[in-house]
Parts: sequence; C-alpha cells; structure tokens
Amino acid sequence: TLLINSIGAVTMPLQPAFAVKPTSNQSDINCVDTHVTVAFGTEIFDVNADYTPNTFTAPVTGKYQLQTNLYLSDFDASADYLQADIVTSNNTYSTIWETGSEDSYVTLNVACTADMDANDTAYVRLFQGSGAAQVDVRTAARFSGHLAC
Repeated sequence: TLLINSIGAVTMPLQPAFAVKPTSNQSDINCVDTHVTVAFGTEIFDVNADYTPNTFTAPVTGKYQLQTNLYLSDFDASADYLQADIVTSNNTYSTIWETGSEDSYVTLNVACTADMDANDTAYVRLFQGSGAAQVDVRTAARFSGHLAC
C-alpha cells in the first residue's frame, strides 16, 4: 500500500526492510582459514518479520539493497587479511582488508544490490587468513537491507 501524506511524501509502510546489530561483543572469533557467520541477535527494526537470528529471508522476488559494517577490534596483526562477506543464495559480495598494522580497530564495509528470489537468504560472515583466533566483533556492527525494486 502506498501512502501519500499531507505534504505529498510517498511511503510504503509494508516494504520489506530490516536493521540488526550484535546483542553483545563477540570475542576471539575462530575464523582463521574458515568462514564464520556473524551473530546479529538484536533487531533495530524488522518490517514484516523477515529476519531470524543471523539470516534475512526475502519475502518476495526483487532487487535488495544490503549492507554491513563490521566493527572489529583486537585482531591479530600477523594475520594476512580479514574478509567480510554478505552471502546470498545467488552470490557472495566481499571486501578484504590487509592486516599487518598495529591498529586497534577497523571497520569492514560491504554493500550490494542483490537479485533475490522469494525465500532466498542473506547473512554476513567473517574470514581471517592465518594468524591467531582473537578478532572481536563489536556491538557497533550492523547488517541491514530493504527491497529496492
């Protein structure tokens, strides 16, 4: 349903959309040479209840704008790299950050427009190339999306 308010603004209050964040810091994630799903357990909003713990399920076929920002700390500076992915049923969208610095914090951002069919899923995962399992995902991390068209 389209709504047009008194100033002419058009809204679609049932348009699928969600935004989530971690319930707590996730410490010492063992994502060394393996992919680990990031836990986003607290909903900021979830129009139509399409988000279940850690996974968004597309209610209808369309193009979805998805994005994540993984706020990380305490990563191993001897690791080769950190990789963040948004994984959908049809594709994987990634960003890679080469470590080797003594930075205490880094934010990995991934954004995409994903072609999703009804019941396709999307989730976020983290990968670390070599090093020690000590990276933390902070509560400032986010995962969100909406049906664009």
